Amino acid sequence: MTVNITKSQQPVLGTNAVDPRTPQGEKWRASMWKFMLFSALGIALFIIPFQWDGKVTILLGVLTDTLQGLIGGYVAYVVLGIVTTSFVGALAMKVLRPNLPEDSLLKSMFDVDWFWLAARFLGTLFIWMIFLQIGPEFIINRNTGGVIFEDLVPILIPLFFFAILSLPFLTDFGLMEFLGTLASKMFVKLFKLPGRSAVDAMSSWFGAASIGLLVTMQEYDKSFYSQREAAIIATTFSVTSIAFTYVVAKTIGVDNNFVFFYLTIALTGFIAAIIMPRIPPLSLKPDTYHSGKCMLDEEIPAQYSTYQWAINRAVTRAHSMPSLGSVFKNSLKNLFDIYFGLIPVIFAIGVLGLGLAEYTPVFDWLATPLVPLLELLRIPEAADAAPAMIMGFADMYLPALVGQSIESEMTRFIVGAASITQIIYMSEVGALILKSNIKLNVLELFIIFIIRTLISLVVITSIAHLLY
Repeated sequence: MTVNITKSQQPVLGTNAVDPRTPQGEKWRASMWKFMLFSALGIALFIIPFQWDGKVTILLGVLTDTLQGLIGGYVAYVVLGIVTTSFVGALAMKVLRPNLPEDSLLKSMFDVDWFWLAARFLGTLFIWMIFLQIGPEFIINRNTGGVIFEDLVPILIPLFFFAILSLPFLTDFGLMEFLGTLASKMFVKLFKLPGRSAVDAMSSWFGAASIGLLVTMQEYDKSFYSQREAAIIATTFSVTSIAFTYVVAKTIGVDNNFVFFYLTIALTGFIAAIIMPRIPPLSLKPDTYHSGKCMLDEEIPAQYSTYQWAINRAVTRAHSMPSLGSVFKNSLKNLFDIYFGLIPVIFAIGVLGLGLAEYTPVFDWLATPLVPLLELLRIPEAADAAPAMIMGFADMYLPALVGQSIESEMTRFIVGAASITQIIYMSEVGALILKSNIKLNVLELFIIFIIRTLISLVVITSIAHLLY
């Protein structure tokens, strides 16, 4: 991102004729550097992929892996402490009813309604059962509670730590305004979304689904997205990373065809992103804002070119940011809110979902109507593939684990690709959405999951028949 900041540009880019908040003179140049440096740091952390230790990753992934390696087995005790404190603190808040200021950190972390208190209780109960290996196999088995406790959460703890503390570099210093202005026309026409949502998409593609979703949640809370826009972005652009896509491909045995596998996923996701915003339930969401007022204006004044206005918006945004200390303090508050609010919910929802998949025929029943469609699409071993696809609602990795025993490589290719493009899985993305202020319930998420599955199947199967 190279920007010429010579004095000759200032009368055009630094004018306050349209927006009095735009800085002038030396303040313009200082804010330009602020935008460029902090945004470059955000891009380096979240977006630029590179080869590291034999895999494609991003800098945030390297930091996450490093911290995960440093804390090692101690992460189990960290998670136990977080989940237990989450419930005990929320229970104490209900019983003692302390008189705390509305902006109090303790209030934001522990003052929850009865539904979320129950979820925290379940999460606490499950984690102690898993840790002590006491209780029904449905909960403590390695393939149910063990997946959450030993595989998922040890990654999420360091990932959230670095992601949330460094997220402002990506979202708050002008990059969203810059890329959003450049991409606004395309995103409005194709996806009925603001241009700044392009950053959410890139954060997911090169980082992780949870990173893109965290961006969306924060942008909605700041009223940059309406409820409809946030719901669309959360359920359409929160795709998993390139790195995890390769893990799925390897698990299900199609990594020898990874280039076509990923291109198929990209094309399918693009088609689904065009269709989903135009049909219920997403099309029925209101264009209302969290604060009651839209804080976003992507209209380009007549006297500016698109590029000039992109620079103007970015520099103005960088100029308006408070000190790094204030930004860090706010990010720390968000981090505690995610730790104490989300991790117990992941245990509650994730363990129940995986338990149902492992020990009950629920997903087989749900998959029954899917079998005739798979047979109509001429997918081999349709009866085995259908339950694997439905299991993706519980956890994205389940279809790959179940589908690896399918003999047909074409069917495994379809199951693996569909598991990525379904997006909604309750062990992480679903739990994050339910915990957020974006108003989507479990039924709506399941309907979106089914619609995405049907769209994905048509596209992926068409390509698979060409490849195999």
